Amino acid sequence: MARDLASLGAVALRDLITSGALSAEAATAACLKRIAETEPALRAWAYVDGSYAMAQAKALDAQRKSGGAVGMLHGVPVGIKDIIDTARMPTEYGTPVAQGRVPSKDAHLVSRLRAEGAVIIGKTVTTELAFLAPSRSCNPHDPTRSPGGSSSGSAVAVASGQVPLAVGTQTGGSVIRPASYCGVVGFKPSFGLIGRSGVLAQSPFLDTVGAFARSVEDAALLAEAMSGHDPHDSATTMTPRPRLSEASTQDPPLPPLLAMVMLPGVEPVMNDAFAELMKELGDCAHRVDAPPGFAEADAIRRRINLAELAKCYYALEHHGRNQMSQQLCDALDEGKSIMARDYLSALDWRQVLNAGIEELLTRCDAIICPAATGPAPELAQGNTGSPVMNGPWTLCGVPAITLPLLTDDAGLPLGVQLIGRRGEDARLVRTATWLMRRLGPQHPADERKSQ
Repeated sequence: MARDLASLGAVALRDLITSGALSAEAATAACLKRIAETEPALRAWAYVDGSYAMAQAKALDAQRKSGGAVGMLHGVPVGIKDIIDTARMPTEYGTPVAQGRVPSKDAHLVSRLRAEGAVIIGKTVTTELAFLAPSRSCNPHDPTRSPGGSSSGSAVAVASGQVPLAVGTQTGGSVIRPASYCGVVGFKPSFGLIGRSGVLAQSPFLDTVGAFARSVEDAALLAEAMSGHDPHDSATTMTPRPRLSEASTQDPPLPPLLAMVMLPGVEPVMNDAFAELMKELGDCAHRVDAPPGFAEADAIRRRINLAELAKCYYALEHHGRNQMSQQLCDALDEGKSIMARDYLSALDWRQVLNAGIEELLTRCDAIICPAATGPAPELAQGNTGSPVMNGPWTLCGVPAITLPLLTDDAGLPLGVQLIGRRGEDARLVRTATWLMRRLGPQHPADERKSQ
């Protein structure tokens, strides 16, 4: 039987291509074929240029054959969320207000991906201006369900095998939640690890670039390739690139100890699934109360988000408010009403909440909690799901990763979220690998833990 190249992971593809056993052209052609077959039903892409993708792949093959250097993503197809600039390729932010917008240069992270040999397939669908109004994308597990947002197309493209990797962003829960709903790995690194110049700014205090993949190893590879100092993003620093890919293949010296935190708002199905998960983990996990102040954390995050959204989207609103959804207009109006003293005091909460996380993580290797309140909501509900399981961690700027370890009785994914200390992304990735090896698809435990 012929090998299904589109179903291979990023590391497997990269290794085959760099060894000469497979061409970048063949890998790219396989992904374009999968997109053509599945895109009419899934609607994951805002823009795909097959000819351009094949030209990139052909150039990369020629580079390897001539003895040129190969990068960590050599020949691997990648999808880019449609709020991230790509040179001479439309970047329209999921809104008619920006229709026809074509940037003249790549975002910093796209430049890094190209330098590492990635093939930029196209732009994945985002919700309107990366906010809460649903996009046109459908969940590949059930087309009547939402894929989440705002990085909806990125999650769908990876979950359906259209590409092995895709880039997303998170201001509330826009990487972790879609990954949970679509049954893939979603990695939101520490705030400031990946530069954001050339990325639509919604809330500079919160906006974080993240990675979608079908394995921890692949997600770590993509995040590492994008990471590093961005001279036009003051949140980044001149520090060495973290060795995330290496950490994703390592075993911890001792079995990790996990602290389970259940934030308010969890649906019964997720609560029951986590009760079973705790039994499976045994002495490796124990239930703890959320750190002080976490009951208010997502409301605080929302205050920051809306105040900065009103400022960052001022020009877009001025030019096209009548083309925006009522949900976004209401958010803009609420953001304008937030007083400066309330916004400034909200910024102080990052330090306060991180003190509680720091105390908890002196006794544990990572925090474990639901990645979403439950399974993906139905499209008829008109929303992309609640970010309350993700917002507090985004506010704190700590790394988070969701793993496709659980399902409900209907087979819909329920993601398991791990959170680590800010700056210790490699340690979190290593812990995630341990958990996947213990409870992943090869594990014979109950059917909720197979995906």
